[in-house]
Amino acid sequence: MKPIVVVGSYLTGVTMRVDRLPKIGETVAGSRYQRVPGGKGSNQAVAVRRLGGKASIVACVGSDEDGDQAMAMWLREGVDTDQVRRTSKHTGLGFVMVDGEGANSIVIDPGASWELAPSDIERASGTIARSGIMLVQLEIPPETVAAARRIAKERGLTVILNPAPCVGGGADLSGVDIVTPNEEEFRELTGEAEFEPGAKALLARGAGAVVVTLGSRGARVMTRGDSYSVPAPSVRAVDSTGAGDAFNGALAVALSEGEPLRQAVRFANYAGALCATKAEVVAAIPRRGEVDGFLRSDPLE
Repeated sequence: MKPIVVVGSYLTGVTMRVDRLPKIGETVAGSRYQRVPGGKGSNQAVAVRRLGGKASIVACVGSDEDGDQAMAMWLREGVDTDQVRRTSKHTGLGFVMVDGEGANSIVIDPGASWELAPSDIERASGTIARSGIMLVQLEIPPETVAAARRIAKERGLTVILNPAPCVGGGADLSGVDIVTPNEEEFRELTGEAEFEPGAKALLARGAGAVVVTLGSRGARVMTRGDSYSVPAPSVRAVDSTGAGDAFNGALAVALSEGEPLRQAVRFANYAGALCATKAEVVAAIPRRGEVDGFLRSDPLE
């Protein structure tokens, strides 16, 4: 099993619980304020490690206390940090509100993550070449995402693009083997609410496969030869903030182990569901034994 390289962000998450998410112009009371590690790139790298894969991260963090905490966390989790660059820019921040049903609203200031440059990807080319799968998201500059995809394809990697936060329609998906939007991102990418026409449009733009995550309803998948649904187990959601990152990390691990896409998506659905049953993000990302045990219970069979 080759390592998985994650090109993406680290953000310190500033989180608060609210009874309900505020409307525009409205102030609501919050509680349980915390500062916790986050960022989609970092979360997905941690998920890869906890679920049994080898993970390297290509990222930028500040030369500040938040950056120190990022490096210490990656060390504890066993994520390779040889391709992390420290900068004078502050480490990125994400402001997260989670309501009583586990739904969330997030605003980010990418900070140092926005300084991750194509030159950083070039410097990481050796690490990339030793990997089998690349995970990349959109909390870093678009030119850096493009460079990562290009170098990954030159070296024969499978590229998984998690298009979050979504930058709207028209994105070039050439060189992307699997694109993994959630429902909102899917609508923004395609302008379609219906899966079939929207997924076909993403395939026409270059994606090899489309996997749309639907929360408690599982996932819809379209490849160039097939289209199907993969259900998710029923759980009581506490906080869905990191579920998508757990899903993407799990998907990469299962594929790296040689699982076909349908089975890999099923594994990822279980990992994402487990993550949603716990508060916070990194603290909620499950470990391999938890997911395997959940799968053995076969609640969907």
